[in-house]
Amino acid sequence: MSNKITRLKYLCMGLLLFCSTSLSYTQSDDKLDILGRANPITTAVPFLMIGPDSHTGGMGEVGVALLNDLNAQHWNPAKYVFSPNIGGVSVSYSPWLFGLGLNDIYLAYLSGYYKITDMDAVSMSLRFFSMGDMELMDYEGNNPLGDNVMVSPHEFSIDAAYSRKFTKELSMSVAGRFIYSNLTNVSGVSSTTEGIKPGLSGSADISLFYKKNLNAERLYKSILSFGLNFSNIGAKISYSSSLERDFLPANFRIGTAYTMYIDKYNSLTFALDFNKLLVPTPPKYATDSDGRVIRDPEGNAIIEAGKDPYKSSVVGAVFTSWYDAPGGFNEEMSEFIINVGLEYAYNDLLYIRAGYFNEAQTKGDRKYLTAGVGIKYSIFALDASYIIPVNQRNHALENTLRFTLSFDIGAMGLAKESL
Repeated sequence: MSNKITRLKYLCMGLLLFCSTSLSYTQSDDKLDILGRANPITTAVPFLMIGPDSHTGGMGEVGVALLNDLNAQHWNPAKYVFSPNIGGVSVSYSPWLFGLGLNDIYLAYLSGYYKITDMDAVSMSLRFFSMGDMELMDYEGNNPLGDNVMVSPHEFSIDAAYSRKFTKELSMSVAGRFIYSNLTNVSGVSSTTEGIKPGLSGSADISLFYKKNLNAERLYKSILSFGLNFSNIGAKISYSSSLERDFLPANFRIGTAYTMYIDKYNSLTFALDFNKLLVPTPPKYATDSDGRVIRDPEGNAIIEAGKDPYKSSVVGAVFTSWYDAPGGFNEEMSEFIINVGLEYAYNDLLYIRAGYFNEAQTKGDRKYLTAGVGIKYSIFALDASYIIPVNQRNHALENTLRFTLSFDIGAMGLAKESL
């Protein structure tokens, strides 16, 4: 049994590595340096950063400044107080790695909000990520470790937010989140006695939203909005008392959106987001002529450029993540993900969307186009999105349709101009 437990530990660590690198994926042969070479940032529980809905998914995953967003809990819950409705509920389902023939890996997302008054609102969401079921095998991958020794890794988070409108044009929100990550759920094996345990943590978000109605000639109406969100700022997480604790995917998101109503029935929305992880960038370690890492007398790897990520606190990383890249300013700028989105709407009934997601080659190299459609009738809305990679790398959602079903709950009857 102890041999099985040992192998189980390696498997769990492998699952953790899989989850971390799924957010910032890079080729396995990119065991390179800095300055034009692969140096991606990895974190624990990257499922918190996955865009959960098809509305923003069809627009290149922009979302921090979009109007009338039922899934704003993920992007910027401060937007809820500007909704013309009293509340709403949305549910999304995203198959994961479906293009590789895996049918039991998925992300499910449920969110909702309620406006207490025209000045404040409360909201909640539940996110569940399943990695499917798999049988535990030996090191060679040829023989099962025993009868019915299965792993069912999964993760979930639940959060709540309160948003408040300070002026007619500005609002703010705070949110709290509980995170549970079980990469050690093994049938028939007690892993807790060996020090392996599910990861638990908590985090907080703080966000701002600004919306301004503009006077534009030859247009029926136009609206400019800005959004800012600091998300997943929370305690590090660990899966064993003997392992280093890993950072959550703390993130800085800022963006803008402009909606122009050509006439009463037709509108166009242009949106732009920038994202940056607020966690340490991996440093450059000193190596000898054979490429082996040089260590000091105490056995610690010597850092040639950058900062030691293990000596950084969560709060400290929020600040040092802006200047700790070993490649200097150029590498720091390459850590920004750029999202661009476009939406055409007809009479609040039919929506056609497109977008582009761009991540630097040295930071994961995710580059893809997105397309989406939406149909709204009465209080119901159905959205679908599709991802088209442009750099010929497999994406987890390649050739996969994602769906979101939404329900609006009544109209406030207050200030229709807050569309």
